[in-house]
Amino acid sequence: MTRFSAFSLFAKALGAHKDWPEQWPDAAPKTTYDAIIVGGGGHGLGAAYYLAKKYGITNVAVLEKGWIGGGNTGRNTTIIRSNYLYDESAHLYDHAVKLWDGLSQELNYNTMYSKRGVMMLAHNVHDIQSFKRHIHANRLNGVDNEWLTPEEAKAYCPPLNIAADARYPVLGAALQRRGGTARHDTVAWGYARAAAALGVDIIQNCAVTGIRRGADGAIEGVETTRGYIASKRVGVSAAGNTSVVMQMAGLDFPLESYPLQALVSEPIKPTFPCVVMSNTVHAYMSQSDKGELVIGAGTDQYVSYSQRGALHIVEHTLAAICEIFPIYRRVRMLRTWGGIVDVTPDRSPILGKTPVKGLYVNCGWGTGGFKATPGAGDLLAYTIAKDEPHRINAPFNLDRFRNGRLIDEAAAAAVAH
Repeated sequence: MTRFSAFSLFAKALGAHKDWPEQWPDAAPKTTYDAIIVGGGGHGLGAAYYLAKKYGITNVAVLEKGWIGGGNTGRNTTIIRSNYLYDESAHLYDHAVKLWDGLSQELNYNTMYSKRGVMMLAHNVHDIQSFKRHIHANRLNGVDNEWLTPEEAKAYCPPLNIAADARYPVLGAALQRRGGTARHDTVAWGYARAAAALGVDIIQNCAVTGIRRGADGAIEGVETTRGYIASKRVGVSAAGNTSVVMQMAGLDFPLESYPLQALVSEPIKPTFPCVVMSNTVHAYMSQSDKGELVIGAGTDQYVSYSQRGALHIVEHTLAAICEIFPIYRRVRMLRTWGGIVDVTPDRSPILGKTPVKGLYVNCGWGTGGFKATPGAGDLLAYTIAKDEPHRINAPFNLDRFRNGRLIDEAAAAAVAH
């Protein structure tokens, strides 16, 4: 694998950049693997990378029904934060944030992680009480979070409207300075490239059509559009399609899949320095390195596998953005799209073993999947390699929906879902 550096960039420039090697080979499936990962997004690729890197399990296949990063990894608003309320969630998401911090160096691939800060606006007394509770809980878990007055919030994000007569008055804000954004495509590409260099097979256009179990009920392998592939260990990381895949193994999962819409504006000069979120009006925004305003909305109110959503959701979101940031009212929108988020009853993920021996699952992240990418991949790899959950993901098991030990993070999700 060619190592990226200033020297290699200069050397390739002398050849007009014509002899760069492929980022990773487009592998053909073998008949058997030590482990299979279903889903070629950031989570699945991350799990394959850590299986090879940390545990020496290199005979691994990542099966992607489309192309690498073509699912939710390439369809999100790239926000990274760990200011969740409950202890279990704070530990889980902060594990991911800590991995984000050195990910570019580890993968030798620029993920463009920008710690520009994530600010969450309070518009009423309930918001103030809720966010201050989050701040105190975060600090007890060693997670940075602080309270800002309206004036301090305005100083941190000058486009913010804090006028007293505003339709959505800003009464304060919670700020996590370590939060920020990254480039979603490079995360998938970086993990794919690094995993392939360690011997992992990245297999695109290979949809899983069935899961084969033996007489004892344990996993034997998967049926795909490119033939049967044997493996005693299968990890499913298929986001919005997880429930469909798990039904192939005879398991019904407590998941609902919804369209989640986002949109970007035409490129403008740098004017928006951070990420700002508003739970109350279900809108959040940042600015990309290309100058586009990246805007996210709440989930549609119906279950669907369609990667588009209802127009009124976008209209509501843009109306809110124009009230909170009136200087952008004349900015034109460039494009809109949707992803499919898988949502659990308590709005927290499921990450661990299943009742089927050899079958592991990583799902239910809702709107929180991208920010958790390196942490989810790392913990899924641990669970597959050790056949037991890590202490961080142990609380996020399937049994919690039976024993009632739920981790209700609906209020910390920052949008309605």
